[in-house]
Amino acid sequence: MAHYAWLDENNIVVNVTVGVDETELINGLDTETFYSQATGHNIKRTSYNSKIRGTYAGIGYTYNPDEDIFVSPQPYPSWIRSGSFWNPPTPLPTEGRWLWDEENLMWQQLES
Repeated sequence: MAHYAWLDENNIVVNVTVGVDETELINGLDTETFYSQATGHNIKRTSYNSKIRGTYAGIGYTYNPDEDIFVSPQPYPSWIRSGSFWNPPTPLPTEGRWLWDEENLMWQQLES
């Protein structure tokens, strides 16, 4: 079994379903083409182990056709995308518990 992301007209994932293995043909068509034609949505395969298309697609993720990857939603306006994921402008400290403060663009340490 394989997993498939349903995309809307803006390449936003609106559903993720399980389907036949991607190596199988359905009515002579590869699975993405068959499911796209059957549903009227653009369908792209995704994988739990992130071996294809960057990361496993979730509802609200965006499919980037230029890079052929799924991109998670941007958590804060200041964060910078690297591949499928977003990184803060300053690295997360390694010790303690921290919360990102977007207003001040810095990590705020939480009390233990």
